[in-house]
Amino acid sequence: GKCMRLKEIIDILDASIIYINDASLYNHQYNNAFASDLMSDALALVQEDNDSTLFITGLTNPQTLRTAEMLDLSVIIYVRHKMPDNKQIAMAKNLGITLLSVKDTMFQTCGKLYQAGLHND
Repeated sequence: GKCMRLKEIIDILDASIIYINDASLYNHQYNNAFASDLMSDALALVQEDNDSTLFITGLTNPQTLRTAEMLDLSVIIYVRHKMPDNKQIAMAKNLGITLLSVKDTMFQTCGKLYQAGLHND
């Protein structure tokens, strides 16, 4: 798989930016993605190189943000037009986690990223 800048990922997914922690993140390289609505799976499966892993989920609850924080994941992509409420956005800002939203399903989102060359192999 190849590394992709967040800016390219946003373009590929036609993502809306809910909150970006730092403009320098647009150039941050990502080489992997993890997609799940089960936080226990996220905790079990995500590896140590999480700074370059995208977290894709359909859950906009505080647990998702806590999981991202615990795993040092810097970007959460919410699928199916999901939008966190203002409380979650404030929490994300506090934790320094960037939030994006896409209209596609989780399957489509993963497919687009995989097709573009984002996979850890």
